[in-house]
Amino acid sequence: MKKIKLYQQGDVLIYKVDEEKENKGKNLKITPRGYVLAEGEHTGHAHVIDLPQIDKVLAFMDNEMEIFLKVQEDVIVRHEEHNSVSLPPGNYIIDYVNEVDPFTEEVNKVAD
Repeated sequence: MKKIKLYQQGDVLIYKVDEEKENKGKNLKITPRGYVLAEGEHTGHAHVIDLPQIDKVLAFMDNEMEIFLKVQEDVIVRHEEHNSVSLPPGNYIIDYVNEVDPFTEEVNKVAD
């Protein structure tokens, strides 16, 4: 699977990919906010595809807990502290910015 375009919203990376991933995992949980792609550990703010838009997206996780999106119509990913990101139709993988501890060389997801 080749990454063909990157969208970034804070610590969330949204890669458009050139092929569809088969849904062998489980559908992403629909919350009262919609699809939550990432939630801040400290702020409670979230990267969200709002509830009214979820019928335009198939969102699921694989067994490694990686999130995949199949966007059928334009959707907006929103966050309380970042500009909104518009995703055109296509297939996407959600990833996160990591940081490396210079002393231990341990790699950790950036905390929001």
